[in-house]
Parts: sequence; structure tokens; C-alpha cells
Amino acid sequence: MDASTELGDFLKSRRAALRPEDVGIATEPARRRVAGLRREELALLAGVSVTHYTRLEQGRAAGVSDSVLDAIARALCLTEDETARLKHLARPAARRRPAAPRAEHATPSARRLLAAMTDVPALLLDRRGDVLAWNRLGHALLAPHLPWPAPGTPADRPNLVRMLFLDERHRALHADWKQEAHLAVAALRLAADRHPDDRALAELIGRLSIQSEEFTALWARRPARTRTTGGKSLRHPAVGTLELGFENLSAGATGQRLIAYTAEPGSPSDAALRLLAATTAATAASTGPGLPALDAQ
Repeated sequence: MDASTELGDFLKSRRAALRPEDVGIATEPARRRVAGLRREELALLAGVSVTHYTRLEQGRAAGVSDSVLDAIARALCLTEDETARLKHLARPAARRRPAAPRAEHATPSARRLLAAMTDVPALLLDRRGDVLAWNRLGHALLAPHLPWPAPGTPADRPNLVRMLFLDERHRALHADWKQEAHLAVAALRLAADRHPDDRALAELIGRLSIQSEEFTALWARRPARTRTTGGKSLRHPAVGTLELGFENLSAGATGQRLIAYTAEPGSPSDAALRLLAATTAATAASTGPGLPALDAQ
């Protein structure tokens, strides 16, 4: 789908999701034929002509100014990420021929940092959600059913988005799977916008669209959001329920990010995480180094 079609679909989806009462418009429900705002209502809220706004929904964004896009974003109650996506779609970068997928790797310093975080579950992801490296506790928390060395070999590398939709054991780990799925798709949508020439990312989206109706339905809603901090509720098969906070930290211009999880000190989740750490440490002592060996690069 080209950017002009995406722009129109994005605007229509956000307009349909906004109820008149959300923006102070009094209506008679029996007389309305649209689920959300009408075009003329949105144009009035944004302070632009109906003709100008209609052109945008038709994908004709040539010459549109930042002030107009900002006004429309405010009228649609867009988040910061959604506003960035609106501007990206209105002014798409010139596309290049998709490059052949090239495997990314964790730097030695990133791997040492992960290994040093013995009491904190942590992992390093690329922009697609591939796990480039994890520490022992991160592996034990999120994917104990997968081989420990898996991130070291690109062909076997876990992908958290794919696992969320296609791996039943990873899916069952999340107490609020619907929220996790929505956030994962929203982050993937932003990554696809920012890296339209990433063939591996396109292949991941294509595979998920074919193999998961739930992914396809969420993707069609065009969510766009990143979350750098927050909470996560997990149902771990070994230590039970865990209420954790997480930090999602940028690890460079390539889109790599380090995610670490913590529990409130003294809480039941803290006790459960310490139990998991102790069990993991005992296992690690008998199986070798703190991080999987890298494949040949």
C-alpha cells in the first residue's frame, strides 16, 4: 500500500474512532449515519476547509503545512506518536529498493552489560522485535521454553511480536494479552513507517498477516504508539503471578533497545522474581557462561 492510500486510511480510521461527544459536539444519534465524526465536523474543529481536509483523506497532501497537520492532529486527539505518523504519511520519504535482510548483533559492551544485570531480567531487541541477546533472568522470565543460545544465531533468533501471536506458551505468559498485542502492533507499525525499505520487517509483517487473523485485525486498525515505560502483568509457569515495571531504553540509531524489568521492593512479585533469579543462577552455574556465544559474523 502506498503512502497516499495509507494517509487516507489513517485519517478515516481516527475520525471514525472519535465520537462527537468526545469533542463537545451535541448530536442526535438517530440522525447520524457515520460511526465517528463527519468530515465537515473534523474540518471545523481543525479550522480548515472541508475541501482541504477531503483532499488529505484522498491522499493528496502536496504542499500541506505543519500548522495544518498539527491542527488536524489536535482535532483528532492524536498522541505524539500518531502525530508523527500523520506527518510521515503526508510527506513520505523517497523509497529505495528494499535491501537484502542483514542480521544485527549485540555489541560486546551491550552483552557485558546484560550479563552484569544478574538480578534484573533484561534483553536487547532490534527494531523488528528480534531478541539480539538476553541475560539469564530475561530468558527465564520471558521464554524459558526456548533454547538459551537461540539469540546467538539469526536463523533461530526469537521475535517477541511473532511469539506473542504464534507461540502459545509465550502468549499465555501475558495476563492482559489484548493490551500487549495492541502495543506490539502499534510499535511495529511505527517501525514500518520509519524503515519502509526494511525487507526483513516487511517479511515479518507479511508472515503474521497470513498466520494470525488477530494480527491482521489489529494491523488494519492502524495503531501507532511506542511505550518507553510502564507495567506488565505476567503469569509465569514456575513462580506464578508477577507485577513488573519495565523501562524501554534506546540503544543507538539502528533502533536497538534494551528492556529491563523490575518489581516493587518487598512485594510478592519481588519475592517471586528473587526466587526465579536464584533458580536461574543455579542452572547457569551448571551450564556455562552468562550469555549465549555469538555466531560467526
